[in-house]
Amino acid sequence: MTLALAKPGMGPGMSMNKTGKTARTETTAREDVTPVVTFIPGAAPVRRKRRTRSWLWIPVVLAVVGAGYYGWTRYATNPTTAAMVTQVVARGDIENSVTAIGTLDAIKSVDAGAQVSGQLKALHVDIGDKVEQNQLVAEIDPATIENRIEIDQAELANLQAQLVSKKAQLVLKQANIDRQRNLVAANSIAQSTLDQAVADLAAAEADVNAIEAQIRKQQATLAGDKVDLGYTKIFAPMAGTIVANPAKEGQTLNANQTTPTIVTVADLSTMTVKAQVSEADVGKLKVGMDAYFTLLGQPGKRFAGKLRQIQPMPDTENNVVLYYALFDVPNPDGELMMSMSAQVFFLQSSAKDVLIVPSAALHVTGGKAGGQGAGKRADNAGGRPGAAGGSAEVTVVTSSGALETRTVEVGIRNRVNAEIRSGLNEGDTVVVATGSDTPASAPRGSQRGMRMPPMF
Repeated sequence: MTLALAKPGMGPGMSMNKTGKTARTETTAREDVTPVVTFIPGAAPVRRKRRTRSWLWIPVVLAVVGAGYYGWTRYATNPTTAAMVTQVVARGDIENSVTAIGTLDAIKSVDAGAQVSGQLKALHVDIGDKVEQNQLVAEIDPATIENRIEIDQAELANLQAQLVSKKAQLVLKQANIDRQRNLVAANSIAQSTLDQAVADLAAAEADVNAIEAQIRKQQATLAGDKVDLGYTKIFAPMAGTIVANPAKEGQTLNANQTTPTIVTVADLSTMTVKAQVSEADVGKLKVGMDAYFTLLGQPGKRFAGKLRQIQPMPDTENNVVLYYALFDVPNPDGELMMSMSAQVFFLQSSAKDVLIVPSAALHVTGGKAGGQGAGKRADNAGGRPGAAGGSAEVTVVTSSGALETRTVEVGIRNRVNAEIRSGLNEGDTVVVATGSDTPASAPRGSQRGMRMPPMF
């Protein structure tokens, strides 16, 4: 129902319209006519419908589904072959050795010290200087000893003068006793006078002997002081290099209780390696076996020698018993220095240009084929690590990607690699670890087919 209202005063020609459309038309046609308000009971407002954009998410959903399907088919289709660490069999060198930590020292060194007390007057060498045997290296002020020598000489001269006097008295006493004997024979004097002359002669001989003894003592004292005077000059006891000079020029040295060291001379042409070997490994060492060491600054260079001595008396540190094993190495260029730390290797066995696989790839003979946790790891395959000989099994990846188990003959083996004498060829691919056995330290290049983390 439509109701049209007209403003009072409308003319007779303006009648009420029955439709809203006629009223709106007349309102726009004549500006002086009051707008017509139309009421439509029960009618709801009309809203414009929004255009949906849900179709934009369709490509995103398809991309996510495709990526998830690719990841699943690529990395999770065969978990047995995906989580494997493999390595190619190659040729190389292998050795089994006892390792130890050692320290370098000179093969021979001597401390040149002061045997007399006094002030160090001059030091003629510095650390690093090369010296010859009997070369003058230092001097101690000789003034005190020279004064003692002068006193000794004066005392000796005094004793020698006393000796001359005593000998003259002895001659006189001897002549007197001869006269007394003649007088006694002629009954001119009493026998007591002769007896006194005999006693005087004996006393004179004793005086002469005493002075001669004092002279010998003084001569020894003088000789000792002259020796001490010679000790004021310190000479190199051997040819070598000055490696230390604890005493400084101008320092006062006291040699009454201990011998102060002035310089240390060492022969650095040959160095001795003093290695600490645990009691568990010392039984593996034999005098004459090959040995070598590397330095911290030159890890790729080897310095070789032969085991010379195993000292029977060990050192105990924190309840650990360590024996010292010594061997010598030449040092013609002087690149080896005292107290250097060395990583020492005592060779038990070695081989060059042989087939090598990781020790972790070996399994005890009789394990399951397929490499999926196949048997027990061959910690004892071919014997304990380091032993030679024996057999073991390895899992090989064939050219088609299949896994097969082969029995191999093991040669030298250490904790890292093992020599394969038969059963494998150069270029074969062996399984080092599978699944949870994957070692954290496995080389990146050998981790083929490792399971990728889920992408989504």
